[in-house]
Amino acid sequence: MKASVGWLSTTGAEFSASWGISGYAHLTHYTVEYHELGEGPPLILIPGLAGGLGLLGPLARVLSKSFRVISYQLRGEGDCFALRRPFELSDLACDLAEVLDLLCPENPTIMGVSFGGIIGLEFASRFPHRLQDLVIQGVGARFERGLLQRVAGTVLARFPLPPDSPFINQFFNVLFGSPQQHSPLFQFVTRQCWQTDQSVMAHRFRLAEKFNMGSRLGRIHAPTLILTGDRDIFVSNRALKDLCTGIPNSKLVRLSGCGHLGFVTAPARVGKEVCSFVTV
Repeated sequence: MKASVGWLSTTGAEFSASWGISGYAHLTHYTVEYHELGEGPPLILIPGLAGGLGLLGPLARVLSKSFRVISYQLRGEGDCFALRRPFELSDLACDLAEVLDLLCPENPTIMGVSFGGIIGLEFASRFPHRLQDLVIQGVGARFERGLLQRVAGTVLARFPLPPDSPFINQFFNVLFGSPQQHSPLFQFVTRQCWQTDQSVMAHRFRLAEKFNMGSRLGRIHAPTLILTGDRDIFVSNRALKDLCTGIPNSKLVRLSGCGHLGFVTAPARVGKEVCSFVTV
């Protein structure tokens, strides 16, 4: 039986990765859900601040044509009680190290988007010999404090926030880089993001606010691809410049017409850049 276009749009199924393998594994501090898709060299795909690995569907499908894509849920996703035990970015990097230990990919490419890019940078600086390449999108050497404070204060100040709020719609339009609220993709993104508990989002915002790689960028030895949307207001030119200068072997690619969610809105373009970079 064929699925209707309306059903696909309503459920977001048209953007799903249809992960081939899924499972759970016990880490030191939580039980992690992981998914795999495709065959080839291993690529670990780290999700962003909200939406979990479900938001990575469009990109995972593209990358799975060339890689064995492995993604996993970050600590706190689907479990707000995880906040009872405080954790920092260093803990999330160690979680990633445990994922690698359990799933055994040797010298993988690590790719992180948005908040996942922060974790990727943290991991690459702490475990420089455990990855072959690093790819990040939507992150600089730091985030501008004032901007994150305003966003977190406005978006996460009230509980609960109505998903159909005009302000929230405008906020997601900023993430996209252009008005999108009537498109199926917009509905998929907003629905997926609101599956992440607001308290967990707030905690991740605080971690991002404190994030500053500084001199630690020099510890990253892996070739690094830095992707940024030219409409991404969350990543300043100064933070990008410091990132490119600080990582010895890095390449910057600007995605024209893309906002912070370039990995969702332009997965084919992002995938092409990743494949070209990793196979060089």
